[in-house]
Amino acid sequence: MRERGLARDIGVSNFGLRELDAIAEGAVPAVNQVQFSPTRFRRGLLELCRRRGIVLEAYSPLDRGAGVSIPAIVALAERVGRTPAQVMLRWAIQHGAVVIPKSSRRERIVENAHVFHFELDGEAMAALDALDRTGGTARARGR
Repeated sequence: MRERGLARDIGVSNFGLRELDAIAEGAVPAVNQVQFSPTRFRRGLLELCRRRGIVLEAYSPLDRGAGVSIPAIVALAERVGRTPAQVMLRWAIQHGAVVIPKSSRRERIVENAHVFHFELDGEAMAALDALDRTGGTARARGR
């Protein structure tokens, strides 16, 4: 499509390390949309996307809403004076991901937009990074 002038850029969804490695040099996508949250921290995939100039777009950055009730996230949010959702979104943004939070409630949509006026310190980022629930298997597969 891109070679024929029908698309400026292409994107992919749910491509892991192997799938991205299989793509030819000239066909590198502009974006890879994957599930990405502190409980699904895909460090290897994030690093590969950075090296290849691919934007990592995080869907389910709130872990389908389940992340906002994880005690470590709740405690961190209280410590920094933000909501758990804001902390999770900020974590993804600080990792360089584009986030797509979903909500049907106007107040949560507005609240989710207020993530650009604070930063998480290194200790907070490390604590959230450590919440990966995949047990290393997703990281080993690049997911």
